[in-house]
Amino acid sequence: MQAYLCEFIGTAMLVLLGDGVCMGATLSKSGFKGSNSTYITIGWGLAVMVPAFMFGYSGASFNPVLTIALAVVGNFAWNLVPGYIIAQMLGGFVGASILSIAYKDHLDATEKEGGSTLGVYCTAPSIPNAPRNVFQEALATFVLVFAILAIPGGYALPNFAVFGIIMACGMSFGGLTGYAMNPARDLSPRIAHAVWRKGDNNWGYSWIPVVGPLLGALCAGLLWKVVPFFHM
Repeated sequence: MQAYLCEFIGTAMLVLLGDGVCMGATLSKSGFKGSNSTYITIGWGLAVMVPAFMFGYSGASFNPVLTIALAVVGNFAWNLVPGYIIAQMLGGFVGASILSIAYKDHLDATEKEGGSTLGVYCTAPSIPNAPRNVFQEALATFVLVFAILAIPGGYALPNFAVFGIIMACGMSFGGLTGYAMNPARDLSPRIAHAVWRKGDNNWGYSWIPVVGPLLGALCAGLLWKVVPFFHM
């Protein structure tokens, strides 16, 4: 239960800090409104790194597809996977729900000005194309998971390295689909938006940040497992 609690709180904090930087940079009347993509990318890197430092007891996965990939390669017990995924998805919802309270005035102001608030909760493609968007999310997640597995030190690599990986993925792939790479970071906040806010939730796209990352994570895990070079 302690590990599940760590994953729950850690994922909630990841979303709280990550979607928080999106809200601060995007919503009407925010003091940081207009901040650029570099600001947001750095913010997301820190949003992953900070809870990773705090909740290392559970392995600091905070990502259902990473948890599954670790189980596939034998670095994580399969019997813990369902509990981890439930904790992560609930954490993502709670983190986004807390932000819905903290930023309520700014969310309301944005909607009153005719803007959509969905984009500060979850991702969307710059050019909608379902097959390619799945590939783009799979590619970004492949890099994330493969780097975590292949960098010397494996899954126990320093959390500063995780910050660098998230930054690299964001700057390379963020302009395509918003580099969700994590259903707990996309689907859970999307559900929170549906619960707490008005407007379209783009459910037609919502499966892509789930399926794409899962495929990418599985490919990364299987490749790392079958190529002896990475185990030297």
